[in-house]
Amino acid sequence: MNSVSKKARIGTNVIIGEYTVIKDDVIIGNDVKIGSNVLIDNGARISNNVIIHHGAVISTPPQDLKFEGEITTFEIGENTVIREYATLNRGTKHSYMTVVGKNCFLMAYSHIAHDCKIGDNVIIANAVNMGGHVIIDDWAIIGGIVAIHQFCRIGKHAIIGGGFRAVKDVPPFILAGNVPLKYEGLNFVGLKRRGYTNEQIENIRNVYNIIYKSKYNVSDAIKKIKNEIEQTPEIKTITDFIEASSRGIIRG
Repeated sequence: MNSVSKKARIGTNVIIGEYTVIKDDVIIGNDVKIGSNVLIDNGARISNNVIIHHGAVISTPPQDLKFEGEITTFEIGENTVIREYATLNRGTKHSYMTVVGKNCFLMAYSHIAHDCKIGDNVIIANAVNMGGHVIIDDWAIIGGIVAIHQFCRIGKHAIIGGGFRAVKDVPPFILAGNVPLKYEGLNFVGLKRRGYTNEQIENIRNVYNIIYKSKYNVSDAIKKIKNEIEQTPEIKTITDFIEASSRGIIRG
């Protein structure tokens, strides 16, 4: 038997499993599949074609002592899949929302904290745990049991190997691993799969050779890249990311 509020706005062709609870301030799109024993709390905004598996907990209050009960949301984009026992907290007054984009895959026991912003086509493997205010850009992959420090950012097309810990920002297009987390090369397989040419990949590698394998510190490396290398979209993505980093980037 379900407990679905009559105040919740639920679209067409929505499947709701047994013993699922849906609170008042919830909006669910069309063709959504919700498993058994799921809790969808106030503030949930679930787009079309989302799949939520058994035991997931969506849009519960943030684990933040500064939270004062303000009205906030947790937004989930179209075609995203949320596996068993994932726990997803809504935002605080810092940004008033937590967001997961389109076509994402959140595996079992993953935790997304308050005010996080997850882009499109992101894969978050089993038992990934992140602090508040984390940003993960499009197409990133986070390996299993990774811990991500609050306010960290993971760049687009980056991949973090399983079992590691991110306490600084992880730039775009790279493979990160080791303890402490370090630059281990490019995400070659992901970039090829997503249509990057050999020339683009080689340009990206040359830029990271300057950042991580030269005599320059990061600031001077970025100046050299901007002054001497053509600012193609992928190169600009790298330089913009690093210049915007507040925590600093992982080491080489």
